[in-house]
Amino acid sequence: MKQSLILPVLCLLLSVKLFAQVPPPPPYDSAKTENKIFTKVDVEASYPGGDNAWRDFLRKNLNPMVPVDYDAPSGKYTTIIKFVVSRNGTLSDIMAETNLRYGMEEEVIRIIKKSGTWIPAEQNNRKVNAYRRQPVTFLVEQPDGINITTKVPYTLFTGDNEVFVDIKRIKNRDLRLTISKGTVRQTEDGQFSATVTEPGRVIIRIYNTKNDKEIAAASFEVKAKN
Repeated sequence: MKQSLILPVLCLLLSVKLFAQVPPPPPYDSAKTENKIFTKVDVEASYPGGDNAWRDFLRKNLNPMVPVDYDAPSGKYTTIIKFVVSRNGTLSDIMAETNLRYGMEEEVIRIIKKSGTWIPAEQNNRKVNAYRRQPVTFLVEQPDGINITTKVPYTLFTGDNEVFVDIKRIKNRDLRLTISKGTVRQTEDGQFSATVTEPGRVIIRIYNTKNDKEIAAASFEVKAKN
């Protein structure tokens, strides 16, 4: 145990001796560092009070009904907003990296703008300007009496996917499903199989074949199959 404590000290002394003739590094360029916006830092910028305080702020201020007000299909939507936290904690360059629509990106940007001063990021024990990417998830639930499920909620994978549909008072044989990108067919057990070829987002719509009226719609994120 004593040897493990001594060895690093010996290595440090040796390195000092070997590199004693190397010129010192150039002086710290404070102006250049102050203007730089870091993408990777030692300590990420944070909301005062930490993650719990940030979640409380979102719960109190974010309007979760925005996608419903914009008639979004049922589904799980994760928006990602990118912004800069400056060395003094002020925010700028707030922009959306996703484009899920239904007012969700605009709502998250609105909340971030009113979140006040943040704790800046640190690099080499100095406060620096840095980017932060903030995901915020909205969940739009399905109407009563309608159940559309997959093995992973609101998620499809490239290839074939089982889709389970249960509509109150309507038999599955009287249902027709469409998908915005891909194909969907009814299986022998009365359920459905959706085939998609590339990642992204799709909408599955359900119709009553007796009157060809749309009953419900659900949005699914498509991920590449491992």
